[in-house]
Amino acid sequence: MNGEAYIKEAYQAILASDFESAIDWFEKAIAMEPDNASFHYRLSITCARSNRLVKALTHARTANRLAPDDPSYMIHLQRLEARERVLQAESAFSQESGQLYMAVALLKEAVRLDPLSVEAYMLLGVASAALGEYPEAVRAMQEAQKLNPLHTGAAALLEEYKKKLAVMLSES
Repeated sequence: MNGEAYIKEAYQAILASDFESAIDWFEKAIAMEPDNASFHYRLSITCARSNRLVKALTHARTANRLAPDDPSYMIHLQRLEARERVLQAESAFSQESGQLYMAVALLKEAVRLDPLSVEAYMLLGVASAALGEYPEAVRAMQEAQKLNPLHTGAAALLEEYKKKLAVMLSES
């Protein structure tokens, strides 16, 4: 069997919703053709969908290194790196309040990497509000709402933060 035959098997496994087998088939394809960026990219996508972020990032980075001029590989890598920053920021939320500044920095990096991440904007808004930085919280929630106008949580938090910003401005 060659790499392409393993890829076909991987897609058959995906169609059967057997993602673990698909990952195994992609890995076999990569073993046959370790310098095939497309194989690494496909494995990365399947790992990301299976919540295996570390492995997804590893293969996305390999695909990007092997084919640095392919924009789809770069975009995929940036989305995964943004997801990684969001997860890191979430863990900072559970730490002491000094960690909120770290969370904000991570979330700003996440939205830079993936400007379509509603989750990153939402968390950025919440973290900013927790720090009393209502102008930033309002901007983040406005972006989240632009990206998903039907997100009721974003709309409610946006109104809450606008009110708090108005109070803050009236007191100064």
